[in-house]
Amino acid sequence: MNRKKVLGLPKKIYVTTSGYSYTHLGRLFLRLFVGIMLMQFGIRQIEYASMLSDTFPAVMGMTSETSLWTMICIEIGCSIFIMAGFLTRIMILPPFVAMILAEYHLLHDVATNASYQLSWEQPGYLPIMFLGIYFFLILVGPGKISVDYFLSLHLLHSSDHSEEELEEV
Repeated sequence: MNRKKVLGLPKKIYVTTSGYSYTHLGRLFLRLFVGIMLMQFGIRQIEYASMLSDTFPAVMGMTSETSLWTMICIEIGCSIFIMAGFLTRIMILPPFVAMILAEYHLLHDVATNASYQLSWEQPGYLPIMFLGIYFFLILVGPGKISVDYFLSLHLLHSSDHSEEELEEV
């Protein structure tokens, strides 16, 4: 085997694995991941709604039961839209606010024990994880593997604009 070819193999592997990116596929994966994760909370809350309706935190002037069903609607409805990539940045806002409220209530409930005593096993870090993912998706958008992108293409083509205008946005 040629020595130059053998020495070039690590270089080719490095360039191949680090130079190419699959950003749109990555955004699809992240949308599906966060959508499924949030949806399973909503499904679980529906299953135990009768037990949770009295103990769920009442927020923004709503009763405990109304807060629970509002959260279930946000978790399931917005998850479906986020996974499909339809109205993504708008549909991220309700769960984003819900996670801020969830984090507030989690920290408020342990305020007597001080929030710095939260361990990684407790659910206090889960809303922060969701907030990070949602913030990232708000910044980068849904990607080209989404209903938003295809709808944007349709709207651009129907108004005689080019796809390059979509790339500039």
